[in-house]
Amino acid sequence: MSGTAHSTAQGAPQPSDRLTPRSLHASASRWFAEGRAACIVSVDAIRGSTPRDQDARMLVVLDEVRGTVGGGHLEWRAIGLARQALREGMPAEGWTHTFPLGPTLGQCCGGVVTLRFEVLSEVTLAAWQVPPPRFHVELHGAGHVGQAIVKLLSDLDCSVRWIDERADDLPEWDAQAGLPDPAMLAALPEHITWLPTEAAEREVADAPADACHLVLTHRHDLDLKIIDAVLRRDDFRFAGLIGSQTKRARFLHRLAEQGIEPDTLERLTCPIGLPDIQGKEPAVIAIAVVAQLLAEHAA
Repeated sequence: MSGTAHSTAQGAPQPSDRLTPRSLHASASRWFAEGRAACIVSVDAIRGSTPRDQDARMLVVLDEVRGTVGGGHLEWRAIGLARQALREGMPAEGWTHTFPLGPTLGQCCGGVVTLRFEVLSEVTLAAWQVPPPRFHVELHGAGHVGQAIVKLLSDLDCSVRWIDERADDLPEWDAQAGLPDPAMLAALPEHITWLPTEAAEREVADAPADACHLVLTHRHDLDLKIIDAVLRRDDFRFAGLIGSQTKRARFLHRLAEQGIEPDTLERLTCPIGLPDIQGKEPAVIAIAVVAQLLAEHAA
């Protein structure tokens, strides 16, 4: 039976550097509710080599910017135009401006970007289509590596369930347990859900189809229970298990004894992380693992 799952509380910090589509849309909704005059800058059309794809967005007010349409001088010019319009009065219908990314702009991308400038309003907010997450992650384990992975996933366009058994056993946070502290949990972005549980392997049944499962708990016997449950589903996208080649061999033997078919065992990724990224520090492992997930979804 699971403990209480929760994401960011309404009053929790909302980091301004979150660049996911959902976080940006949430910021726009808050700003509109607060009555802040803001300009939505979006990539309306592109041609050739450009720093962002179509529909990338940025929110601009007189004293703050969230999101990005590509950085560099292009973005600097766009922020200036948006703030000028906010000072002088935004036209209700919006407008577009085309930027060749060449020497006159101090950029050498070579492409052309057309940006659309619109006032943040009930109409433009309703028309703002937020795409579904690029991928979903079931992250089992909240130790040092799990925490490092979450820090990277916080700024990516994904959804995450972060699961750990130990948190359900502790009446209050204990620094010696190595679990994320209350401040980290309070600051989790809305697309990451913290889920303390009594039996992590049972949570596998609630994972959505096409999920990426990462198993890196504090006990090998628990790792085995979870990865066994994952492999018995035929709808997972990625089944990753932290460990060495020795651990892989032992787990494959045990899983085969437990009835997992050879074709399914071939889908187990262990060790996890892109092999060209070397290092045993939690941050390095996290970079290698998240890069592997991105590569998996680029294929």
